[in-house]
Amino acid sequence: MPREPRRHRQSLRRRPLTFSPFARAMAMATLSKKARREIIQEPKLQAKDFPTSSGNGFPNHGKDETEQSHSSDSEQFEGVVQADFAFFDPKPSDFHGVKVLLQTYLDNKHWDISGFVDLILGQPTVGTVVKIENDEDDGVYSVVSALNLGRYKNSKCITELKDYLLKLCQDMNVIDKLKSLLAEQAHDVGLMVSQRVVNLPPQLLPPLYDALFDEVEWATEDEPTEELRSSFRFKFYLIISKIYKHKNADQIKGTTKSGDEALIFPKPEDEIFLELSSWSFSFPLHSQQVTTNELRNYRLMGLVMAVEASKVPIFRKQLHSLIDE
Repeated sequence: MPREPRRHRQSLRRRPLTFSPFARAMAMATLSKKARREIIQEPKLQAKDFPTSSGNGFPNHGKDETEQSHSSDSEQFEGVVQADFAFFDPKPSDFHGVKVLLQTYLDNKHWDISGFVDLILGQPTVGTVVKIENDEDDGVYSVVSALNLGRYKNSKCITELKDYLLKLCQDMNVIDKLKSLLAEQAHDVGLMVSQRVVNLPPQLLPPLYDALFDEVEWATEDEPTEELRSSFRFKFYLIISKIYKHKNADQIKGTTKSGDEALIFPKPEDEIFLELSSWSFSFPLHSQQVTTNELRNYRLMGLVMAVEASKVPIFRKQLHSLIDE
């Protein structure tokens, strides 16, 4: 049955979203000379004030580029704005919005991204899109899903994604493990796809991931065939994301006197995933990165992680603790 939209009302105001340790530089980078916001208790946001997938205000969403301003640089955002965010099953009409969110998912690679979006939208029982309720533009602000690499092994987009990862992995301690997950173990691997606009309220993250993992569990019991039920019994999750890595990251332990950290996580959950991962590797990206004083010593990097599905309960608990603190 179609899922009833679940409302998540959030408040936003003039200062960056900052919660330890990921957001300081990223928030300043994406909100410099614009409306600066922080989450407060009682929101008041009109849909037109948010970037949408059909408007110029929508960020070129790889987390590595400055979002385009939805007000001029000279304007100052005043007051409080309100929005009712709701979770929905993916549907075909979400194609454009989801594709915009995923446009730098594999850096600047030319690949079958349309086919990839079709896979996500063709799996409505496991996956969520976040929208503003009753928004005329029907803009998509986040997409979360998990695709079985074995089930979709013959899809062009999955073949291209696998080849992309294998060519980029230069870590000899990881390459054989990666090959195994992408080949003989592929049926046990869920490719976790999680992309969103940079200023999505962080309070949405715990229920968003809770929804994903709950749906995966339900699918192992509720899908109509054993083949489909089996395809959601993941043993591993493969995650492709982005980080900012300090140029002297290998020498940094903790935080430097200047306040620099070895890694900055544009998405706070990635720090938890990395800590829980069985293995990971990073690689340079070519897509344009934010250039600010705060990030002058950092380079935008791709990050690939493998996380055992058995670690999901730990992840969920730690994510709630991080966002609620």
